[in-house]
Amino acid sequence: MPLDSIRKLPGAGSFKANLEDYEVTRALFSWEAILSELQGLPDGAGLNIAHEAVDRHAAGARAQHLALRWLGKDGKVRDLSYADMSHGSARFANVLRSLGVTRGDRVFALMGRIPELYFAALGTLKNVSVFCPLFSQFGPEPVFQRLSRGDAKLIVTTSALYEKKVSALRERLPMLQYVLLADATEDVSADVLSLPKMMAAAGDHFVIPPTSPEDMALLHFTSGTTGMPKGAVHVHQAVLTHYATGKHVLDLHPEDVFWCTADPGWVTGTSYGIFAPLLHGVTNLVDEADFDAERWYSVLQDQKVTVWYTAPTAIRRLMRIPGEPRTRYDLSALRLIHSVGEPLNPEAVVWGNKALGLPIHDNWWQTETGGIMIANYAAMDIRPGSMGKPLPGIEAAIVTRAEGGIQVITEPGVEGELALKTGWPSMFRAYLHDEARYAKCFVDGWYLSGDLAKRDADGYFWFVGRADDIIKTSGHMVGPFEVESALMEHPVVAEAGVIGKPDPLIGELVKAFVVIKAGHEANDELRLELTGFARKRLGPAVAPKEIAFIDSLPKTRSGKIMRRLLKARELGLPEGDLSTLEKE
Repeated sequence: MPLDSIRKLPGAGSFKANLEDYEVTRALFSWEAILSELQGLPDGAGLNIAHEAVDRHAAGARAQHLALRWLGKDGKVRDLSYADMSHGSARFANVLRSLGVTRGDRVFALMGRIPELYFAALGTLKNVSVFCPLFSQFGPEPVFQRLSRGDAKLIVTTSALYEKKVSALRERLPMLQYVLLADATEDVSADVLSLPKMMAAAGDHFVIPPTSPEDMALLHFTSGTTGMPKGAVHVHQAVLTHYATGKHVLDLHPEDVFWCTADPGWVTGTSYGIFAPLLHGVTNLVDEADFDAERWYSVLQDQKVTVWYTAPTAIRRLMRIPGEPRTRYDLSALRLIHSVGEPLNPEAVVWGNKALGLPIHDNWWQTETGGIMIANYAAMDIRPGSMGKPLPGIEAAIVTRAEGGIQVITEPGVEGELALKTGWPSMFRAYLHDEARYAKCFVDGWYLSGDLAKRDADGYFWFVGRADDIIKTSGHMVGPFEVESALMEHPVVAEAGVIGKPDPLIGELVKAFVVIKAGHEANDELRLELTGFARKRLGPAVAPKEIAFIDSLPKTRSGKIMRRLLKARELGLPEGDLSTLEKE
């Protein structure tokens, strides 16, 4: 299969995509029309994410439709209808109200993927409080940083996580008034309470207070290369983006079984692991267990997943396993695969088409954007390695920073910074307690993403790299993603991470860290072979001058290669914030 283009929806038959003609949909699109497809609170009381996600379905024909199927890591299965989700989230909202938690108060969640997490997220939003998810693998200090900076009033967690990661922090967190334990049958103290006990005593009806579209709804923390984590503020109006992307990008239809593998501790796991599927009334699959290739294939088969949203890290892990999964598993229900977290290498797109029977659709967005901004759509041809085209309603451009403002680059193929015209519904409204940092993200009515990209003549966008990852070598600007993707085309390479290493003659030399597939030996002969392979594809100026073999690449839990950590370890520099590092 050539890497230039993959035809739309191979094997999908006559299934009709929500977005059939990109240009027509884009021309006719309006956010007002998207709003009209939602319901709004009764009596014109505003717009609330939780009402749109569960209550409007629970009051209608989909009340008994399966909303959430939870697969426990011990084999248990729990099915929850839209009525169940409405009642459970109402109980949680009543619990918050009984504790004096009110509009704008921050409610944190530190849990694995258990049903209580989903009740907490939706119930918090019903109460017009602010839901703040934390990843359960964070250590105590990252937890403290986020609770402190986020002005946490209440946290929902489990007994084990509380004792291990929160209990010792209480004296340093004077604003934290209550802890709710999702697995405790009895209260521990006056402020460490049993959530099951409180939920059992709470009513299952809750009237959502008037909610402005600009009311704060979500607080997502994102880590940079330096400094403390930033708290990106999102509002209830973000529901328009969650709904629009569920419709046009994920192509959700009423009888779909949707599986987003991202943990709700990250923005993908809330925007697309909770809200988008529920907004469309589909069945949302939640697997408590961590990644395991055999389990994942079994889940896809046994649960008859139709739309799957996962991460490049998981895809590359699956690529390392020999054999043809379709000979061992029935994946015929699957009609659409999406990926996000780190740009998807072209070879992975092609692998999906061969091994899974479907190409993998990459898309681009950030914690700050709140939802998918650029995507490969179900009814469009895929150009492997491309992010795709902007969501209808989103204006994206390649820009360069100039004195006094920015300049939009109109010529195709020219690299610059990826920017979005401000005003989309899920645009973050602030970095909490950091107005100066927030202001620096915007120039002349554009949000500057910090990602370098280029746009081709047909309007497809292509990721080049983070601005701070770009390698300057002998006068050339080299994006590490380009080099990594070229190396991954070699049949023995499973993953690759590329950095710039200081060099007195050429500024920086390109160094690659390579993970090879099982059954192959890392030696000097292979190193020479890979060097020659890269030179043929990239040319001597761009190809790596040094190649090191390693067992695994350091990545964030959301799947992004931590190139700055590779560089710090190579140069013996401080490693910085490791709170988002995946366990190695």
